[in-house]
Amino acid sequence: MAAKHLRLQAPDVILHAGDIGDLSVLDELSSIAPLLAVRGNIDVRAPDLPDLLTIDVVSGDACLLRILLLHIAVDGPRLRADAGRLARARDASLVVCGHSHIPLIVGDRDLSVFNPGSVGPRRFRLPILFGTIDVTPSAVRLAHFDADTGRIWKPS
Repeated sequence: MAAKHLRLQAPDVILHAGDIGDLSVLDELSSIAPLLAVRGNIDVRAPDLPDLLTIDVVSGDACLLRILLLHIAVDGPRLRADAGRLARARDASLVVCGHSHIPLIVGDRDLSVFNPGSVGPRRFRLPILFGTIDVTPSAVRLAHFDADTGRIWKPS
């Protein structure tokens, strides 16, 4: 179901913040849109994946957004100091992370932090979600979507 709803979003690119598990997931995601992925702490069979990526979202000659994609970046709802320093050193304004599998959209001083959640096997009582990053010249919108229904998800 998640793949169907992800296809309906018609993404320009898919970001995966690690904990891929079965590497065939990368092939499935690549069939939907170009894929950028980083290695998670369970991805020992993925030595070719980088630990982090800096991604520029551009329109013409303008960089609309710089994203730091890495696996571990938060401690609870707060950005870890090392991740914040790394993002600032790379001039990123958005940190996209995984690891906790907990959906998160927060601001931390001058940075936005986004954990899209997890589409994989249910962990604990966490929802099964994917996230979207909609970038226009005037705004960046972050959202979570229920992987089963395709509807926007908000925490209760």
